[in-house]
Amino acid sequence: MYIVPKDIEKNSDLNSKLELLKNIKRSFSVFRIDCGGCNGCEIEIYAALSPLWDPERFGFKLVANPRHADILLVTGPITRQMYYPLLRAYEATPDPKIVVAFGACGASGGIFHDSYAVWGGADKVIPVDVFIPGCPPHPASIIYGLATGVGIIEQKMQKQSYKDDKPMPQIVQAPLLENSSFERDLLVKAKFLMSYIHGRILYDKFISAMKLASDPKDANLVKEQISKAINEQEDPRFGECLGILYNEIYLKYLNLANLEAINLDQISWDKK
Repeated sequence: MYIVPKDIEKNSDLNSKLELLKNIKRSFSVFRIDCGGCNGCEIEIYAALSPLWDPERFGFKLVANPRHADILLVTGPITRQMYYPLLRAYEATPDPKIVVAFGACGASGGIFHDSYAVWGGADKVIPVDVFIPGCPPHPASIIYGLATGVGIIEQKMQKQSYKDDKPMPQIVQAPLLENSSFERDLLVKAKFLMSYIHGRILYDKFISAMKLASDPKDANLVKEQISKAINEQEDPRFGECLGILYNEIYLKYLNLANLEAINLDQISWDKK
């Protein structure tokens, strides 16, 4: 690994980086250096710069010179030919600097990790503060990762100890059917039926109706509550999907026949 010169190491300590984050607030300049990637990461970076994602609202701006950058963004595996150019870019970036290893190749060398022609990920050569995984990362992940990079040092400094703390509360609720896979499969099916946002709403509607039953394992009681929830839906799509969840997920976990299923043909589609 590259031995960081004493003057750079001294000027890039935690206190200096905290002062940098205090000064740049939410605005930061990024210099990207390609160390031998396939350009997949670069395409996503330029996609993240589009008006659709509008990264400048977070202060994210690319610069053409490492001497103007706060963050050094390293893409691709570190090939032998890019070893010294990467070091020159690292040393040219003003201290204190934040180094971000971008993509699977930048983080670990990716599929080229064992190639004779590469050194591996960026952390094999220079100190890295933030990793943004993905092959390639999504534009939302790029913006999130860089925004995290602005506050990563301060987060590291906020040490918390739970040595003398009280017992932790139960974060995960007990599964309704004594099988946590039920909630998992229910959520997966709900998202499949109504996408990510509305799928979560659908999942919450089903769980809320299911909890109203005195015994969640009693199919008749749960069917009664789900049927009430179906009739209360203003949007018949939610009603039909609640019935599908009951028929395909709930009954499956209770190993009951389709005789207990909800008749989806009786759901009214007259509501708008």
